[in-house]
Amino acid sequence: MVQDARRNAWRYRLDQLDREMRGDAAPEPDTDEEDASPTVPNAAQRAAYVETAIDQAIRRGEFDDLPGAGKPLTGLGGTHDPDWWIRRKIEREQLTGLGPPAVTLRVENAALEGRLDAIHHEDQVREALEDFNKRIIEARRQLQGGPPVVTPLRDVDAEVAAWRARRDARHLAHAEALRREKEAFDALSPRERRRLRREQRRAGR
Repeated sequence: MVQDARRNAWRYRLDQLDREMRGDAAPEPDTDEEDASPTVPNAAQRAAYVETAIDQAIRRGEFDDLPGAGKPLTGLGGTHDPDWWIRRKIEREQLTGLGPPAVTLRVENAALEGRLDAIHHEDQVREALEDFNKRIIEARRQLQGGPPVVTPLRDVDAEVAAWRARRDARHLAHAEALRREKEAFDALSPRERRRLRREQRRAGR
């Protein structure tokens, strides 16, 4: 009973503080309720109440397994981006065609290399880069309004050369992996080779 009365008293004090901050008139205190004093809690009392509530929530496990737990905070140390929440939502939910061009182009620019690496022909890579640059130029003219476009233009020749280098590196890595796999297979005994072939057939390889 005493604990309930104290809880009610704290609730009354916090409600009264909230009403005073909004400029509302406070109701008459209930004189029948124990410790229900109309005195507004001071800063130290409010801090103690908040700390107690946090400690209780921790003991109940309400802060366990929160998203991003144990991971560094993103976006620290960089320049201020007023559209950070739009950009992060587009990146998190992989939305396309939404938001002002300044944001959508910035998101596309961050993922451009991965998109280019999925293309197998150099002519198509050039077309994709030229289309990207064209849309940046059009967005910079601010014909549709919105925040300024800061996404840089891509050097088509340099990007094609980088795409070619990444492609060749992937091919070399694949060839090296096949070579090592063949060497490991050749080092097996005939019995082990037959067993490995049976396992590969069962796995659909």
